[in-house]
Amino acid sequence: MNQRNFAKDILFGLAVGDALGVPVEFKDRSYLKQFPVTDMIGYGTHNQPPGTWSDDSSLTFCLAESLCKGYDLTDLSRRFITWREYNHWTPHGHVFDIGIATSDAISRLRKGVSPALAGGKDEQSNGNGSLMRILPLALFLIDKDIQTRFEKTKEVSTITHAHIRSVLACFIYLEYALCLIRGLDKWKAFEQMRVTVNQFLDENTVCSDDERRKFYRVLGHPSTEFGMEPIHTYEEAQVYSSGYVLHSLEASFWCLLNSNSYRETVLKAVNLGKDTDTTAAVAGGLAGLVYQFEQIPEKWVNQLARVGDIHALAEKFALKYADML
Repeated sequence: MNQRNFAKDILFGLAVGDALGVPVEFKDRSYLKQFPVTDMIGYGTHNQPPGTWSDDSSLTFCLAESLCKGYDLTDLSRRFITWREYNHWTPHGHVFDIGIATSDAISRLRKGVSPALAGGKDEQSNGNGSLMRILPLALFLIDKDIQTRFEKTKEVSTITHAHIRSVLACFIYLEYALCLIRGLDKWKAFEQMRVTVNQFLDENTVCSDDERRKFYRVLGHPSTEFGMEPIHTYEEAQVYSSGYVLHSLEASFWCLLNSNSYRETVLKAVNLGKDTDTTAAVAGGLAGLVYQFEQIPEKWVNQLARVGDIHALAEKFALKYADML
């Protein structure tokens, strides 16, 4: 029996979701209620052909490619620079979409600023630009203790997004992914993630209580005044899909936990509107882990730009970390 290729689950799960969302990025939810996305389409917002993925996938591929050599923040930073300046890991040879915080951080990296100091640290620097690209790190973290997992997650987020809110969102997301990789179903993984993260936050002063409370819809916790209602119990109107990192994290869990297939998860994410490509990429990466590569619609996979290159990267990445799984 062949070993499962988690790298394919992650990379294709994320990229397909991303590509589904690119043509309708910034569209309102009300518009998508009238004209819902049901298949891979093209053009639209960025005037790109069907199967075109965005900076979400580009930077995810840069991370996976770097991790194929090992954990090296300097190498990863160089790949981010090479993407923006020289179109490395772009779908069609040019960058057509980039977040302001990410672009500013890459500019600092290009000037020689350390990866530990490049990311924005103020509260306004909490877009979803590190969350959208962090998922491949899960394979590197699979055999690490939780303290190391948090520190490495913080380092990789901080390259572009250094505020603790972005770091904590990435940490929660990766802890959930690790539960899935270890074989838990999506519900048990959600409960285990909440237990693990809350215990870690109880025992380690990594953020203020006020900062922690912002995650109550994902983490719950008796110490908050907000109660324990988990994210999947909210109505769609209470779920937001902007480019704010907390919205993206919540929406990804909401879509995954309220769907029964990969297809349903990513289409639900896209049709929330606004930051459609990133919501679907973040949700799609998790859905790839839940439903596996084989359940991603083959038609959508084959429509992806550079599909052969993504397959090759997934094989190389999986081989690098096969002994840890």
